[in-house]
Amino acid sequence: MFLELNGQGPRYAQLTLALKQAILSGRCAPDSRLPPTREFARELGVSRNTVLAAYEQLAAEGFIEGRVGSGCYVAAFASVRAAPPASKPARAATPRVRAKLARRGERMRALYDRSIPGRQHRGLRYNLQYGMPMTNPQLASAWRRELGNAAAHAQTDYPDPQGLRALREQVCDYLARRRGIVAAPDDVLIVSGTQQAFTLAADVLLDEGDRVLLEDPHYQGARQIMQASGAQIVGCRVDEDGLVTAELPRRESGKARPRLALVTPSHQFPTGAVLSLARRMDLLAWAQTSGCWLIEDDYDGEFRYDARPLAALKSLDRTDRVLYIGTFSKVLFPALRLGYMVLPASLRDAFVAAKWLTDRGCPSIEQAALARLMASGAFERHLRAAAKSLKARRTALLAALRKYAGAAVEVADSSAGMHLLAWLPRLRHAAARKLVERAREKGVGLYLIAPYFLKPSPRPGLLLGFADLPAADLDAAMRVLGETLREIA
Repeated sequence: MFLELNGQGPRYAQLTLALKQAILSGRCAPDSRLPPTREFARELGVSRNTVLAAYEQLAAEGFIEGRVGSGCYVAAFASVRAAPPASKPARAATPRVRAKLARRGERMRALYDRSIPGRQHRGLRYNLQYGMPMTNPQLASAWRRELGNAAAHAQTDYPDPQGLRALREQVCDYLARRRGIVAAPDDVLIVSGTQQAFTLAADVLLDEGDRVLLEDPHYQGARQIMQASGAQIVGCRVDEDGLVTAELPRRESGKARPRLALVTPSHQFPTGAVLSLARRMDLLAWAQTSGCWLIEDDYDGEFRYDARPLAALKSLDRTDRVLYIGTFSKVLFPALRLGYMVLPASLRDAFVAAKWLTDRGCPSIEQAALARLMASGAFERHLRAAAKSLKARRTALLAALRKYAGAAVEVADSSAGMHLLAWLPRLRHAAARKLVERAREKGVGLYLIAPYFLKPSPRPGLLLGFADLPAADLDAAMRVLGETLREIA
């Protein structure tokens, strides 16, 4: 019997899979006898134990049956049909059938087909991807230590769907000191990152066709989740002072008011603007009168280089209309899929129920390790060290832009976060796309701001992430940018 093993996994598993495929395809007909184990082992060049293990697994799954004194036979599957002749493979002759999905499934598949940030530039020497945090070897050592301690004392039952209480307590303490938010552990929900927070909000608060207000430009990942839920997207312009609250939708005849509004007041993504106090108060008043929930995405509010971090919008909320989202991905590392929400009391039970139905809760060992890291002080020591290093890298990037690009770029700098927005006043959009292609050929990954607008971007610009590259690399990357700008011009 000719069988081809795929080389993946243990030999017995490869043999099991190969025999299973032969049986299901009809090459091993029902009631046919399989080779004796010794003979089959010699033919395949494997040990007899490998063949025995494969036969035992197939028998346990009902694919073969043993007959005393006679050997092993293929079970009589009523559904098995003989395979077509080798010269006319069934797969090649049969057109691929597109699976019929629910409307939401179709929307999700279409949205996933769009470009994933960073994927097109992976492997380049200088990838200026925004949102990538700084690598800190000391943090890695501290995390391994706490993870080991947590694993040694881990509870083996299902986690609390709301999150480990010790971690929720640490989050409350941190938010009170760093973001001005006064919250109790019962107000906090631990989630698997910002994306799950947006997904839960859509599941709990939106019906298909509801309107959702987004800043324009905005974070693409949030928009995609709301679109997948069937929401109608409404944009509101952003300027140098953040969301233009004077242009928020008021009473419109024949149109329902937005059910949700997603905002980034501490460091607007992607422009970097900071929402002024007057506009914060206006936004909160609008939410109260319109009955709209505000989702505050505080994705990197910890890092400011000209002053202490600003108090969050949630700290000004007196009517319980703000859902606050924080994440550990940006301040620690993206592989740690942990974030948190601070919820209005009226929504707490519904969000905990949605989290429980989604995944039963975040991994408790990682939660325990993170709680210990925060309680030990290592977390905030890391934040202070990261802020110092990020400030130096930001300074190096600004200096390199001035040196190599000069007046060819206009920097919209908010003295915060882990990326800069550099407008390209001398280029049109087609030339900016050409700039990105040419820079990629030279090993530099650049990212346009255009995909983050609902309406066409008024002019081209670049999002320049600086957290993941040392100062020398940032200088080299900007030298390439300057050279490429002159070529394009």
